[in-house]
Amino acid sequence: MASDRKSPPASSGSPHRAPEWADGLKQLYDSVVEEDLPDSFKDLIARLDEIDPRRGGGQNGGGSPTPDGRGARA
Repeated sequence: MASDRKSPPASSGSPHRAPEWADGLKQLYDSVVEEDLPDSFKDLIARLDEIDPRRGGGQNGGGSPTPDGRGARA
């Protein structure tokens, strides 16, 4: 119930400051965003880009092969 939640205590005139853990979380997020994609993921994207969009019509329900070549499964 949202009505059971207490509002945060009123500050004593000091500006709102993020919790101590927020800086660490932001640094972790930024480091993950800046990481390069793994080569295996880049290879997968390249393989998917090579697939002819006319080949399968965008759906794998009709028995057309999936990107890994195994075909759709029922």
